[in-house]
Amino acid sequence: MAIRLVAILLVLFVSHLLPDLARLRDYSWWRAWLRWLGPPAPGVAVAVGIGLPVLACALLEYGLRGAWFGLIEFAFAVVVLFYCWGPRDLERDVEAIDKAPDSASRLAAAQALRRDGDNTQLPFAAENLVSATFEAALARWFGVLFWFVVLGPVGALVYRLARLLAAMPSSDDSALARKFAAVLDWLPAHLMALALALASNFDAVFAAWRDWHRAHPQGYASLDLGFLDAIARASVVADVAADGNADAHSPLIALDDAMVLVRRVLIVWLTLIALVVLGGFF
Repeated sequence: MAIRLVAILLVLFVSHLLPDLARLRDYSWWRAWLRWLGPPAPGVAVAVGIGLPVLACALLEYGLRGAWFGLIEFAFAVVVLFYCWGPRDLERDVEAIDKAPDSASRLAAAQALRRDGDNTQLPFAAENLVSATFEAALARWFGVLFWFVVLGPVGALVYRLARLLAAMPSSDDSALARKFAAVLDWLPAHLMALALALASNFDAVFAAWRDWHRAHPQGYASLDLGFLDAIARASVVADVAADGNADAHSPLIALDDAMVLVRRVLIVWLTLIALVVLGGFF
């Protein structure tokens, strides 16, 4: 766990310091490989498109175990985590919206926050931007982070490939991949909600979470993660209201506050991982 924490911190540092390296997260080879396989039977693209790269990753990780006092295995974990992070840089996408010179440019820049494969225009409104920021944070940061902590490089690669396959044009396999990606998102989304309650207004988060589940009585095990949008918007409204001098309905103010809250959630996650590591030492 300690090695994984160091790998996470290193990837965060490199991603922040050298955002241009995000261009190295290129999955065109993987998409070309799937096209070369042709239209398979239902379920085969999920098994092959995700299973084979993950199997290769697991075998390579196993083969590197213990080599050079574990340094090569650590370097491999860092490379895989960095490759599965994003793929786009969330900080840079939000910064591009903030720095856009006019409304048309801001609207165009905001489209970078859409989930992969979604071609519907994202309205430049406070609620939509907040929801998109948290959904992007789940897909780009917290989902891959959670599965990396649980399963190592294999977990990070499984999550990223499932997300990519789910975003491909509609088919039996992309529908299956969307369900699989939703399963992988379930725990990270709930842990984001818990961390947000700790890092923001607990009462606002809990009330929004409770009200959403009352309005959608599907059970807490449902793969519908709409509660994340609800608690994100409630947290931003409460956080901006606590400031007293800002308008939570202003798109840019809401967007910037959403990004602040996402960073707080990340800090809570890293703190908890560090506490687990320290607990292991003692």
